[in-house]
Amino acid sequence: MESSRSLEHVLSMQGGDDVVSYVNNCYGPAAALALSKPMLTSAIHSIKLTKGCSYSHLKIADLGCAIGDNTFSTIDTVVEVLRRKLAVDKDGATEPEFEVFFSDLPSNDFNTLFLSLDEKVNGSSRKYFAAGAPGSFYKRLFPKGELHVVVTMSALQWLSQIPEKVMEKGSKSWNKGRVWIEGAEKEVVETYAEQSDKDLAEFLKCRKEEIVVGGVLFMLMGGRPSGSVSQIGDTDSSLKHPFTTLMDQAWQNLVDEGLIEEEKRDGFNIPVYFRSMDDIVAAIDRCSGFKIEKMENFKIADHMNGKQDEFMKDPDSYGRSRANYVQAGLKPIVQAYLGPDLTLKLFKRYAIRAAADKDILNKDTFYHMIAVSAIRV
Repeated sequence: MESSRSLEHVLSMQGGDDVVSYVNNCYGPAAALALSKPMLTSAIHSIKLTKGCSYSHLKIADLGCAIGDNTFSTIDTVVEVLRRKLAVDKDGATEPEFEVFFSDLPSNDFNTLFLSLDEKVNGSSRKYFAAGAPGSFYKRLFPKGELHVVVTMSALQWLSQIPEKVMEKGSKSWNKGRVWIEGAEKEVVETYAEQSDKDLAEFLKCRKEEIVVGGVLFMLMGGRPSGSVSQIGDTDSSLKHPFTTLMDQAWQNLVDEGLIEEEKRDGFNIPVYFRSMDDIVAAIDRCSGFKIEKMENFKIADHMNGKQDEFMKDPDSYGRSRANYVQAGLKPIVQAYLGPDLTLKLFKRYAIRAAADKDILNKDTFYHMIAVSAIRV
């Protein structure tokens, strides 16, 4: 699995609007957005534009925007809160205009995004002017001092690349037998942690250049409890997390059936790392361009927890639902690695595994998301 440049061209949420699309399987991020909305609202109220800065034209960027209702819900909140705040601060003298940049990797389904946007805001009812800004948020995307509000929601846990050491067969960081780092050798986890630190530093360095003094940076990302060695936080959640046990078992099925070699399986790694609050504070302190206004760890219940009785009666339905959910986030990079036929086989085996394990099915699971609001100083 190539680790750097090529990842930008295959890493994305599953596009379109079918049963495995991100549009129809973004329940977890939706729950996190709902819980963090009061904090986002408070963050927008904390904006402190410097004297001489124009209030008539404000620029907002959503980095790692993906597609679907979550994207528009976030921007609607930012725009409406800003509009109300400026109406009070400026006595309604000037009706501000908002320019919103939707940014994600080039592999993102911008067609679906902008088709949905065209239906949502057009003509005299337009709430904001929209543009696309394709590219990695680990690089500069905008001119210096242009942005007033930057949000990134459920995206920063994705790394810029698979760490090079993990790709070295036979090294201590070679992640043999797994496709993610939960339960991996400490050298693997440490290598991912190093990449995560480097990436977050680059992200903050770029935003420091792009955001005006007094502007707002709001980050919501997959996280883990401080002090936790596990990426997930507790055993039951680790068993059901879409990247862990069932995923490894499905890949092992392909190996056991002779469809792929072990080395092929070991060469695939999911580019995700869940940071702790301590990790984030340390990165912001090193960057020195932002002041943290608030930080919170949200514990998000798996959206399938409430359907356990229903799924116990029809475990095959659970297996399909769980497989659809994991494909929404991983199908594009898996398919780029395995091709369409083996990808279909992999997720069929994933669904079968999920349906077969009633002990896992009967457990409540939770995930951690960390929200951070910061002011550019």
